[in-house]
Amino acid sequence: MAVEDELWKETIGGLFPQFLSFFAPDLAKDVLWHRGYELLDSELHQIASESEETTRYVDRLVKVWLRDGEERWILVHVEVQGYRDPEFPKRMFTYFYRLWDKFGRDIVSLVVFSDPLRAYKPGRFLWEFYGCRLEYRYRTYKVLDYNDQELEKSDNPFGLVVLAAKRSLEAGEDEARKYRFKRELLKMLLERGYDRDEVRHVFRFLDGMLKLDREKEKLLYEEFHREGVKAMPYVTSWERIAMEKGMKKGMEKGMEKGSLEEAREMVLEALEERFGVVPPDLEEVIRGREDRDVLRKWLRLAIRVGNLEEFRKEAGV
Repeated sequence: MAVEDELWKETIGGLFPQFLSFFAPDLAKDVLWHRGYELLDSELHQIASESEETTRYVDRLVKVWLRDGEERWILVHVEVQGYRDPEFPKRMFTYFYRLWDKFGRDIVSLVVFSDPLRAYKPGRFLWEFYGCRLEYRYRTYKVLDYNDQELEKSDNPFGLVVLAAKRSLEAGEDEARKYRFKRELLKMLLERGYDRDEVRHVFRFLDGMLKLDREKEKLLYEEFHREGVKAMPYVTSWERIAMEKGMKKGMEKGMEKGSLEEAREMVLEALEERFGVVPPDLEEVIRGREDRDVLRKWLRLAIRVGNLEEFRKEAGV
């Protein structure tokens, strides 16, 4: 799964109420948020075919409680589609009928198209055969369709998420434009007064979508530091810079004096802190390493890289 896909998936899962309020306010107002919500991604993957599992689409399945005359729970199926796929409508219908068959519950399907093709926004699956007809429609949203000014004025964190996705498409590989866009978006975020969890998730999304080269990232970090933004340990690239400036020295000192087992634990803890659960196969490789120099290298990678896939590639595991 591409880095951009992981960013969408993580942000939607972490800020689902805000996501639903932004894209489907009519539904969000009827959800009983005090009852919480439940991510059912594993159930969604269980009904996917083997080929779909290999492709690993950006999807979320969420159970929410709804009050519309009586209290009941429904399913919200979310897809983020970042490229043109002629089979996409069929896939949406396939997921719908498999979910309907498995759960027997009402389903709301939402698709966010994050691709650069303005005309691409398929919203229905149509099947006809000898007088038999079936039509399935789902809700669609296009990142490029949103107005910049409206996104900037939105008090919902997903306004900045969508704006960052737009800016990423506009900037392409132009480092100067990415720097300017990222700087503007970070300033907007810091002025909004969002809570820590909202800031953390949106920061990570901005950081990944508008990823700068190492020198420009340090330049941006220093600029914000001079302006009084001194501590943001929950932000991906700035977290790496802060660790490199201070924590890395202490960690490497511990790496030198501790046992090999402690050195392995430091690598695993760094990966867990930044990326969550470490896959069992990767943990096994790290715990089996006997070379302290390699473990030191892996610790630096754990601090520096942007995701587990990049860590595996650079570490050769």
